[in-house]
Amino acid sequence: MDVEMPQLGETVTEGTITRWCKRVGDAVRADEPLFEVSTDKVDSEVPAPAAGVLTEIRVPEGGTVAVGTVLAVIDGSADAEAPAGPPVVVASTPAGADAVPAPAPAATAAPADARFTSPVVRRLVAEHGLDPAVIAGSGIGGRVTRADVLDAVARRAPSPSSPAPAPAPVPVPPPAPGPGGGARREAARVPLSVMRVRIAEHMIRSHHTSAHAYTSVEVDFERVARVRADQAEAWRYREGFSLTYLPFVARAVSDAIDDYPAVNASIDGDDLVLHPALDLAVAVDLAFEGLIAPVVRGADGKRLRQIAREVSDLATRARAKQLSPDEVQGGTFTITNPGPYGTYQTLAIINQPQVAILATDGIAKRVTVRPGPDGDDVLAIRHTGLLTLGWDHRAFDGAYAAAFLNAVRDVLEHRDWETELE
Repeated sequence: MDVEMPQLGETVTEGTITRWCKRVGDAVRADEPLFEVSTDKVDSEVPAPAAGVLTEIRVPEGGTVAVGTVLAVIDGSADAEAPAGPPVVVASTPAGADAVPAPAPAATAAPADARFTSPVVRRLVAEHGLDPAVIAGSGIGGRVTRADVLDAVARRAPSPSSPAPAPAPVPVPPPAPGPGGGARREAARVPLSVMRVRIAEHMIRSHHTSAHAYTSVEVDFERVARVRADQAEAWRYREGFSLTYLPFVARAVSDAIDDYPAVNASIDGDDLVLHPALDLAVAVDLAFEGLIAPVVRGADGKRLRQIAREVSDLATRARAKQLSPDEVQGGTFTITNPGPYGTYQTLAIINQPQVAILATDGIAKRVTVRPGPDGDDVLAIRHTGLLTLGWDHRAFDGAYAAAFLNAVRDVLEHRDWETELE
């Protein structure tokens, strides 16, 4: 049967093949990963529509084709119970040329599903000296993800008698003679990935579309920090993931935004479209290879615990390439969270067609001036951090942006968060 480029979302018209999980001649089981595709909305693993043998690959890795294009052929009459072979890297070829598979890597003792890993995952496995055969994969079809490898590293007890394995060496090009007779290294050229190209296009379009402006406020997170410390163990035991600052910020935004509807809006021609609900997009890093912003629907009607659960679930599935196109479309306001890396102030680019994006930067203990019990100023050590709103000057002005941020700050500093977590 013919394998066609799927329709991954109502507005998606084309996709780029980023990786084939099988090579010509391999047995294919129904619903196991067959190839990876990148669109302007999402990167996805696409399962095989039927069992059989892959007899033809018509579109090589790197090829971009329209929805409905035949990508490959599976012979359903052939025996599909043979063990699956290792993944194949299909060399990109000029348009019209035959797709010729590159030589497959040597087989290892790992099971077939453990071999379906990205270059980042394979590098992590090599750096930590892990056996891929013993890593349980949580991705589609049992694929080993970056999170699976990090979990395996965390569970592995270090051996007191043996040093940690050294990272895999990075090849360095030989130095070339410089103009003064000294050695000069040649610059390495790395082709941009499909995702990097798409992100670049989107960001450049946003800069040309919106009149970007930025406003920041400093927030005292001490009340939130204490609740997190008190609830950390019970929360992780009950929910299975850590309680971070992000859900608190998202909850505060969902409260404040009702009084500032122009922040939760988009521009359509000469109209400002005020959205009736907050569909909150949260930027998720994909192992430093790109970003994706899955959406928490109706965040303004949800309490902190539910927001935290959905953000954790969406982020986990985003990194495992298990999101559907609908889960990354239709956001009305975006939060990006570089704070875990200790950033101070981030000026984020607006996620079109939205009119605002909030960056949550590093929260740390800092010395602040506060009123003392006698009315005098005293020095105090508090958890503080910046919230920076990137906003479209076409939609509103600086006073409106500042008032919205002040409302978010007020919720974070004064809400009874203990009650919220009950």
